[in-house]
Order: sequence, then structure tokens, then C-alpha cells
Amino acid sequence: MRKFLLFLLLANFALSLGAQELNCTVTVNSDQVSQTNQQIFRTLERSLSDFVNKNRWTNRTYQENERVNCQMFITITKFDSNRFEGNIQIQSSRPVYNTSYDSSIFNYKDNDLNFEYIEFQPLVFNPNVVESNLISVVSYYAYIILGLDADTFALEGGTDSFRKAQQITTQAQGSNYSGWDQNSDRSRFELIDNLMSNTYREYRIAMYNYHRKGLDILGDNNSTGKQVIAGTMKLFETMINRRPNAFLIQTFFDAKADEIQNIFSDGPKVDIVELKEILNDIAPTYSSTWNDIKY
Repeated sequence: MRKFLLFLLLANFALSLGAQELNCTVTVNSDQVSQTNQQIFRTLERSLSDFVNKNRWTNRTYQENERVNCQMFITITKFDSNRFEGNIQIQSSRPVYNTSYDSSIFNYKDNDLNFEYIEFQPLVFNPNVVESNLISVVSYYAYIILGLDADTFALEGGTDSFRKAQQITTQAQGSNYSGWDQNSDRSRFELIDNLMSNTYREYRIAMYNYHRKGLDILGDNNSTGKQVIAGTMKLFETMINRRPNAFLIQTFFDAKADEIQNIFSDGPKVDIVELKEILNDIAPTYSSTWNDIKY
């Protein structure tokens, strides 16, 4: 009987280890704050790391090698008692099939981070109510990371995670914290609203085609993989012709510009002239990167 109970305990422990979806490095930088006691920032960093990595965000059980690699860099610019202001940079990546390469999926800086925090207070996510803006922001980006990652493996595979990010946004709009306002440009509201809108559906199709049908086959069929990735740029061209300066286009190329330049500077050739014209049309801020494509 004792052996059986031990077996159940070990089995439950193994399941709990496999339940976590994120492998996230959390960094809290307080260099801009003149505060002699830095301990509160270290405590915050440890607490957030535990919160992000040990929380179960979905109903799916992830194996250790399936966890999504990501980073959250929080820079504190103002600190007064229990009030914090700053920004948060979020980065995530996913492995490319049959290679040792990790492809950047999301690289975004949110400048509207403000929250209240008391050292050692428990960080608990309640999906039904906003109890802490810090928890809301971090949970929102956890779901954005998971949704984008899932979209690269299955067509619109991230919908469930995006719905949860949208639920957080709806609840947070009733708070006094910035970054959730639907009338602000480049807000959390705009990001999740665009991801869930049919107006920008090409973005999610492109995420799947680029990664699953393009990157993942480059190792086995470089020419076909390149053709698929080049075709993905035409999807963005369709989207931006409908919605110039689309927010999602910016987020995509902030993560992908250097990778695209490297892909098309080596190996089998595609129509680089046409490709560069499209890239300069949809992502002109990276024109110097496109000019560096060698062919």
C-alpha cells in the first residue's frame, strides 16, 4: 500500500512538472532607480520567475523539450514606496525542425508598465478579476507568447490563448492603469484586437506558412522553403494594402528582419528583385537590412 501511494505521489509530481508551458528568463533591472536597498527588486524578480514558469497556463501538458523559450526584461524607471513604473521587453523563440537553430517569434517592448507591489506578496493569477496590474500584464504576455508559438505549429492554433489574453484586456480596461486603452496606439488592446480580427487574418496564416511550411523544411528542401517564405511576404503585402502601417507587420519584422536577410543571402536563388521590392513596400524601416541581402 505504501509503495502504491508513493507511486501515485511520484506520478502526480511528474505530471506537474510536465504541466508548465513556459521556460522564461525574467530579469528586473533597477539601475535607473536610486534606491539603496535593492532587495525588493531581487525579490520581485524571483517571484515573477516562479509565477511565470510554475503557473499552468493551459490545459495541455508540455514535455520539458516542448516548453516555449522566452524572456521578460522589466526595467524600473521610477519607484516610490510600493509603486513602480517602467517598461517590459518580451522575447520568445521556437526551434526549427531538424536544426539547432531557434527562430525569434516575438520581440516587443511595452513602455506602459506601472503597478503596485509589496515585497513578498503572493503573485496569483485570477482569470475572473483584476487583482494586480503586474499580474495582468505578465499573464497577458504569457498568453500572447503561447498563442504566437501555437500559431507557428498549427493554422490559427493559438486562438484559445489569444482569447484568454483578450479576456484579461477586457477586465483590465476598467482599471486606472495605462496600456489597456483601446483609443491608444500600439496598446495591449490593439495588439490582441488585431490578432483576433479577421481584418488581419493574413498575419496568422503567414505565421504558420513561414514557420511550419517554410523554415521547418529549409534543412531538407532549401529551395522550396525559400519559395514558401517569399510567398509569405505577399500575404503581408495583401494585408498592408488593406491596412497601411498595420501594427502586426511591425511586430513581425521586429522579430524577423535579420533572419529574412540571412535566409535569402545564401543557398538556392529566388526572385530577389521582386522580393526586395515587396519587403521595402511592407517594411520600409528595414530597408537597410533588405539592401544587405546578397545574391
